[in-house]
Amino acid sequence: MKTAFSRRRFSALPLTAALLAAFAAGGTLAQESVKIGYTGPLSGGAALYGKNVVSGIEMAVKEINAAGLEVAGKKVKLELVALDDKYSPADAAINARRLVQQYQTTAVFVPHSGGIYAMQAFNEQEKFIVMAYSSTPKITETGNKLTIRIPPTFNSYIEPFIRYEMKKFGKKVSMLPGDHEYAKNWSVLFAPAWEKAGGTIVSNNPMSYNRSADFYSGVSRVLTGKPDVMFIGGPSEPTGLVVKQARELGFKGGFLIMDQAKLDEMAKVTNGLAMLEGSIGVLPVSFDESPGAKAFSTAYRKMYGADRDPTSESSYNYALTHALAVAMKLAGSTSDATAIRAKLNEAIGKLSKEQNSGSFHGIEANGGTLVDPVVATVEGGKIKPVSLSDLMK
Repeated sequence: MKTAFSRRRFSALPLTAALLAAFAAGGTLAQESVKIGYTGPLSGGAALYGKNVVSGIEMAVKEINAAGLEVAGKKVKLELVALDDKYSPADAAINARRLVQQYQTTAVFVPHSGGIYAMQAFNEQEKFIVMAYSSTPKITETGNKLTIRIPPTFNSYIEPFIRYEMKKFGKKVSMLPGDHEYAKNWSVLFAPAWEKAGGTIVSNNPMSYNRSADFYSGVSRVLTGKPDVMFIGGPSEPTGLVVKQARELGFKGGFLIMDQAKLDEMAKVTNGLAMLEGSIGVLPVSFDESPGAKAFSTAYRKMYGADRDPTSESSYNYALTHALAVAMKLAGSTSDATAIRAKLNEAIGKLSKEQNSGSFHGIEANGGTLVDPVVATVEGGKIKPVSLSDLMK
């Protein structure tokens, strides 16, 4: 027969267990979970481009959590929530609303101008920061107070790139840009600049870099104009395929490459640098000798494998994720987008050289980052770093 003591003892066990569970939960809850959002291509022709962005954010998040982040006296754990928008501006807007409403994200990284413009239509009202990975100058000309443009604007590349290609190959260009918003923005500035420099545009045939895997017909069409130079650009893999197919069709001239495509990634498609001879584009991170870039390349390969080369997408977004965490700490908030945005410029200055892999100097009042562009040419089968000032001589 059970005694009263026995009944009291066993009836107390659930209460004791509940108290222990509550204590354990309290220890867990002491660490606040804060979501960082991403919407961009994770499938389709631009998948590699999107995954490079994600890898940089992911790497920074892991480092921040390992080091420990405290905001307003609370321990904070960052979590990345990455959604695929297949490079669609409409899907990017849908994803952003989901990230803000379902996951309470204060900042959403997005690596394409169409998606950025779509999000700028409502991000100030819904109070989240658009972490815009696009070099389109227009992004920070809209007056949006909660937008950060991460890479340098591409307009600084146009004149030096044109000078190099004209001097080396000639003044006739065929344009084969992508048909996405970013490529359209590049083309709008490139075409008049080429003509102003005394050149002729012999053909202009935008193509779907993000949805096609065969560019022979489009490349054949523009080669009938006998160009000296081809203006190309989209994600690295399809851009490399355009180069490969142009060479196979007999093109001997140079390639002026928009900054979205990366020479080292393109070389994997062209089976080396020989087909890229005479190209000009941005300098691959693995060829950048600045302290921050070298440290980042070493850490990136340690995390993702010795055969994985970092890109500017991974490097720049890595640095801005670190800056975002520092800005939260300085603002004393993980949810006040306006306060966090106001501290981002100061946060850049507090990054270590390892964290500041993109060598950022700060953030302008309009949300544009201050960073020196780095470019390269392919000469003699090698990637050769070159300064913009040298190209203008």
